[in-house]
Amino acid sequence: MIHLRRCVLSSLLRPPCLTAATHANSLLSLHLRRLLSGAAEPFAVEDYLVESCGLTRARAEKVSGKLSHLRSPSKPDAVLAFLSGLGLTRPDIAAAVASDPRLLCARVDRTLDARVAELGGIGLSRSQIARLIPLARGGFRIKSLGSKLAFLVTVFGSFDRCLEVVRMNCG
Repeated sequence: MIHLRRCVLSSLLRPPCLTAATHANSLLSLHLRRLLSGAAEPFAVEDYLVESCGLTRARAEKVSGKLSHLRSPSKPDAVLAFLSGLGLTRPDIAAAVASDPRLLCARVDRTLDARVAELGGIGLSRSQIARLIPLARGGFRIKSLGSKLAFLVTVFGSFDRCLEVVRMNCG
């Protein structure tokens, strides 16, 4: 998309030839410039983090650097809907996004659904998974989370005790 936009813009910004056929092309290029200038408005990541995720302005400024590649809210909106569907409250979502901003870039169908299914496979309920997400940081997106968590639950005896340990040290 960026390459296409660059090619179109470079052809539009070339000096026009003085033939009669170029008059129609100049009208078309003017129309294309208007369309591209409207579509090229940057996605305001900081505002999105404050309004949709519930982060403070200061925290959103710190986190937005890791999300500067986002151009639209479609993927983050899907992630937020998924997280709220799991039962996370707005403060929990804010904590999860603040600790792992790239969570908003995760694919719901491939990554997040797979993690929830994997954790459900080791016996965790959806409410337990929802309690884990704000604490797990980037670990929630890792494929080996289920096996690591299953090991930790056996070592510490229960999910609640394991969660206390993860709260103290998510590593």
